[in-house]
Amino acid sequence: MKIYKKNSALAMAALAAFLITTGCHHKQAAAPEAPAPPTTAPAPTATITASPETITPGQSAVLTWHSTDATDAAIDGMGPVPTSGTKTVNPTATTRYHLTVRGDGGSAEATATVTLGQAQTQAPAPAQEQMTEAEFEQNVKPIFFDYDSYSIRPDAQQAIGQDAAFLQTHPNVKVLIAGYCDERGSEEYNLALGQNRANAAKTALTQVGVDATRIRTISYGKEKQFCTEMNESCWQQNRRDQFSLDQ
Repeated sequence: MKIYKKNSALAMAALAAFLITTGCHHKQAAAPEAPAPPTTAPAPTATITASPETITPGQSAVLTWHSTDATDAAIDGMGPVPTSGTKTVNPTATTRYHLTVRGDGGSAEATATVTLGQAQTQAPAPAQEQMTEAEFEQNVKPIFFDYDSYSIRPDAQQAIGQDAAFLQTHPNVKVLIAGYCDERGSEEYNLALGQNRANAAKTALTQVGVDATRIRTISYGKEKQFCTEMNESCWQQNRRDQFSLDQ
């Protein structure tokens, strides 16, 4: 009997030792990895300006707006518009233009106001100054643009300053600004881009003192090419604003 109890005790001790040993070598389950934080899209930005900000009845102004990180844009009363662009407006009363842009990161808003002032009684305008087209083109030079852009480059800004100086010494001369594009892209897209380029030049001239009522704009898009070779040098000649006498 004593031998049986002694053997049972030894068996229990051995089993306990085995369980302790195997338990020490049991691998613990790895803690789950924390999920990656969600990617946050940048919030859109929006700006809009009017030039000039004050007009008299019958005059026009140019709206210019820009946005970043936006997928769509709208201006109250005008509906959907490109996320950046320009547009000539002819309000018949003081008008506040409200721009709203939206993107993956939210929305943004901006406003610009065109104030309609009182019409002033003026003396009859003097007759159009007699000037030949050749004389005009010799003094008012075209400006050129980068691909798919209507931003005024530094070299174009210098040309605008020289053009404005000549126009201010000939206050009765009226100007037609025609916007052109190279042959790449659709006709519809290039007509809009050409109009943006013409409007950008008009805004630049008015900002340095040329009366906006003397300036008319038009877009030819890619309809009329100054150069027909398919290379960058040729395309650069076609991305331009051309100034001419507006009879």
